[in-house]
Amino acid sequence: MFVIVEIQGQQFKVEKDQKLFVNRLESEEGAQIEFEKVLLAESEGKVKVGAPVIKGAKVTAEIVQPLVKGEKILIFHKKRRKGYRKLNGHRQQFSQIVIKEIIV
Repeated sequence: MFVIVEIQGQQFKVEKDQKLFVNRLESEEGAQIEFEKVLLAESEGKVKVGAPVIKGAKVTAEIVQPLVKGEKILIFHKKRRKGYRKLNGHRQQFSQIVIKEIIV
């Protein structure tokens, strides 16, 4: 069984006991979170599609690590023959969650 759930504007295909990284959630370690925007559910070959969401369906997750930093991404801007160079860096913050329960 898997579902497609929307978490903070991004869609994820999740299964029970799956660990995944999502954009940072403002909660403590061990907190239980429910996501109610379930867009699609598949169970034993039967597919249930929401319009736009499935009513009564929800996914329960637990926060494993509230702050995990991603890899550093460097952004370099240059204009040739003008002497203009600019280097910017960014490090995205994630939260690691584990899916505990799926209710459809």
